[in-house]
Amino acid sequence: MKDSAANGQPTDERGPAEQEDTVQKTSLLALSRRSRRAEEQNLEEQNVDGRSDHFESGVETAEFAVPTPEAGAAESSEGAQMADGAEKRQGFKHWRRQRPFVGGVLAVLGGIELFFSGQLDLGNMQIQFGIEGLQATVVPITIVVLALLSIFRPTHHVFYGIIALVLAVYSLIGVNLGGFIIGMLLSTIGAILIVAWMGPRGSKDSEVAEGETA
Repeated sequence: MKDSAANGQPTDERGPAEQEDTVQKTSLLALSRRSRRAEEQNLEEQNVDGRSDHFESGVETAEFAVPTPEAGAAESSEGAQMADGAEKRQGFKHWRRQRPFVGGVLAVLGGIELFFSGQLDLGNMQIQFGIEGLQATVVPITIVVLALLSIFRPTHHVFYGIIALVLAVYSLIGVNLGGFIIGMLLSTIGAILIVAWMGPRGSKDSEVAEGETA
């Protein structure tokens, strides 16, 4: 009996210690679970707050991205101006193709150069070569008029071009050496281009259509 009582004492002493250990473990587990739950709740709240902030920022950017009526009106006016400019350029290109434009411009420049070449004054000295008189003024003006007529009345371009060519060649001896040869060259090249003009050209679309039908 004593032995059994002696043997039972340590069992009774170990029992309360183990119970204390188990109580501490359970309390620690409970604390760890509570801390985990608190952390999870904090994370969920942060996620919800981040989503709400992102939604609000998206709404704000959407509000800023909404175009104002003034910006739309400005863009429409710019588009209309660009369209008008393109139409004007297209119209001028079409008008230029219907007449000997390049030859007429060169002849006009040559006539102007011939006219001013006979008006050179260096103080008391006036530079003139060839026959003096009215023809030094009449010939350049006539060339300019013929060139303008070939541009605005292209039906008789051959007639205008031949007369302008004759006057341009005659300016070599009649108008200050043909405006120091520069005016004569410009007028001669322009008159040749006027005579060699092959008639009005249609637009590219009409040419393509004619090629397909052929």
